[in-house]
Amino acid sequence: MPVVLTPDSTTEEIAPPAPSPSTPARSGAASLFAEHLRPTLKFLVVGGIVFLLDAAMYNLLVFWHPTHGWGEGLMHASPLTAKIIAIAIASCLTYLGNRLWTFGDRPRPDTTRSIMMFILINLIAAGLQLSCLGFSRYVLGLDSVLADNVSGTFIGQIVSTSFRYVTYGRFVFPKR
Repeated sequence: MPVVLTPDSTTEEIAPPAPSPSTPARSGAASLFAEHLRPTLKFLVVGGIVFLLDAAMYNLLVFWHPTHGWGEGLMHASPLTAKIIAIAIASCLTYLGNRLWTFGDRPRPDTTRSIMMFILINLIAAGLQLSCLGFSRYVLGLDSVLADNVSGTFIGQIVSTSFRYVTYGRFVFPKR
């Protein structure tokens, strides 16, 4: 004879307590990761790729000559102009990478305002980077490949990237 199970009316199902509004949905570490670490890592990946492009373009313009090879390039006497060209091209790629990937989860801001703020911030950041290169070249008198890359590409990039990270998230791609 088959056994039929029927619910016992003396027992009642108890649902787990619902989280109160004051209970955070995530732990502190997970919240920190979601809010800060992930976009920071994305920003650094975009920046790293663009950094390599910037360094390669600058070195080709300043230290590579189409007929003589490495040494003094076509723009060796104009390192700041070469750096401006490299920064301008790299900045376009930076905008796309950060708009589409790093800050892609944020609401699309007014495009004109976003681009104008991006240009303003990049002009300031380029000035920071150029001042590092200019100081090395014109104050210290250093014009070797190593000196240009340490001052303009490495130190200048650290200073300008730090400035960009803080300002992009606040002014170019705000959370709203």
